[in-house]
Amino acid sequence: MLRISLLLRRALSQPLRVTEKQCISGTPKWIPKRFVSIFVTSGSSIVRPPVTADGAAFATTQSASVRHYAKAKDKKKDKKNAPAKVAINDEQLGSMIDLPALRTQMEKSLAVMREDYIKNLSLRSTTGSIETLRISFEGKDYQLQELAQVVRKNPKTIVVNLVSFPQTIPAVLQAIQRSGMNLNPQQDGTTLFIPVPKVTREHREGLAKNAKVLFIKCRDRIKDAQNQSIKKLKKQSNTSEDEAYQAQQQITQIADGFIKEAEKMMESKQAELLGD
Repeated sequence: MLRISLLLRRALSQPLRVTEKQCISGTPKWIPKRFVSIFVTSGSSIVRPPVTADGAAFATTQSASVRHYAKAKDKKKDKKNAPAKVAINDEQLGSMIDLPALRTQMEKSLAVMREDYIKNLSLRSTTGSIETLRISFEGKDYQLQELAQVVRKNPKTIVVNLVSFPQTIPAVLQAIQRSGMNLNPQQDGTTLFIPVPKVTREHREGLAKNAKVLFIKCRDRIKDAQNQSIKKLKKQSNTSEDEAYQAQQQITQIADGFIKEAEKMMESKQAELLGD
């Protein structure tokens, strides 16, 4: 035991340098691990633990300063996978469904939306927009001018005289209130008095919201036409599964095109109404 202590003192009295690699990998093999612990402080130098009179070594707790470099990351962000556009084959699709009728139905939905925008979403309520207002009565649609006499009494009031068809008054009131023109008619017998609202910021925002409501109605009509065509397609027994799937994708692509056009129309109208 005394011999081991003397050897240890002699070894510790001499300067010792080891590489950082040796420090990280472990204590040099010739030093007994039960006596000495090596801790890295800076560079390749090592610090020896203090030794007592009997040669016992006390380990000092010091942390090793080791730099770990993270792996380089790809700075390119993953782009969102946009849905691939489907090529429309009119000849192939036309052999499965009535393609002209489908396009006509969707174009009609756009035309109705455009007409509603012109009639119902003007900053100033005009007599013409009131006259052409559609009234549903007993399962049929009429224009208001077919049921009543519409006159502009003054710049602030429009008068609707329903003396010829008084039974239609509830339906007319409902149609005017739901027209999207922000109108609040007042009834006096068979006559309706409609105050023309001022063009305020609140009025503009209300019309812009109604523009979105009319767009949603148009979008739903286009989707209905799309779903009806797909249902008819699925009922065909002489069409393979792959052909039916391709045709379904093409129908959806056509509908999306019409919906996108309607959305552009809505955005343009909203910008006009809000003065953007």
